[in-house]
Order: sequence, then structure tokens, then C-alpha cells
Amino acid sequence: MADSVSVAAQYGAVYRFIRRRARSREDAEDLTQEVFLAAVAALGEARLPEGETPLGWLYTVARRRLIDRVRGESRRLVPVSDAVASVEPAYSASVVSSLVSSLSELEGGQREVIVMKLFEGRRFSEIADRLGVSEDACRARFSRGLARLRERLRERGVEP
Repeated sequence: MADSVSVAAQYGAVYRFIRRRARSREDAEDLTQEVFLAAVAALGEARLPEGETPLGWLYTVARRRLIDRVRGESRRLVPVSDAVASVEPAYSASVVSSLVSSLSELEGGQREVIVMKLFEGRRFSEIADRLGVSEDACRARFSRGLARLRERLRERGVEP
């Protein structure tokens, strides 16, 4: 029981830890709640692992929840080929194939921003929220990614 009380006393610290890493206040609140639900379920009548402090253990649970959230979001991203399918009728199959291949060669962050901006029509503010980065970072990824995309297309004989 003493572990449960000391764990509950750490709510504010865990929330702040998660908030610094979450995309929004609402995400931080949800994740903090998940951490404490997991803590209650895991502790039950058990005790903290030997040598573990309540806050250290909660930070570990919080980190794992944050990682799970990011992994889940990355699985929901639209595949490049699906995003490019919307432009397919306007271009020949070889141009579309070159575009898909070129996009696939970009760094993940650059590819995501370009797909969301050009093919999904999202604003940088939306993209930033979705990826959990600043708008300036999105703009930089877009600019660098677009330059690399142009290079790759030219290498394939497609003039952007």
C-alpha cells in the first residue's frame, strides 16, 4: 500500500514529463491517465521492483507509453503509393513510378511532410501537430525534401 501512495504522489511530475514530449495537452492528459492505470494494474498487491523509486518506475512506464503512441501513429501514415495515386491519371505510369520511387528514397520525416503537404493538402500547422514537431521544422523538412525529390526525379529523367 505504501508504494501505491508514493506512486500517486508523483502524478504532477509524470504529467510534466509527458507534456514536454506529447503533441498536445489533451494527449499528455490521456497518456498520463494511461500510465497511472497501468501502474495501478501492475502494482495491485505487488511492490515496486527492488531498488526502483516510484518516480523512476513511472517514468519508465511513461516512456513506453509515449513510444507505443508514436509507433501507432506511424503505422497510420498513408503509404507513398496511395498518396501518389491521386495524381496518377494526370501523369504517365513511368512518371508516377519515378515519383513513388523518388519519394521512397527520402528520409522518413521529409517524406511524411511532403506527402501531407502536397498530396493531402494539409497546412504546416496540421503537419506539425501530427508529427509532434514545430512548424519551422516542418518547413525545413519540406524545403530540404523537395530539393532532394527534384534531384532524384532529374536522375530518373523526369524534369520537375
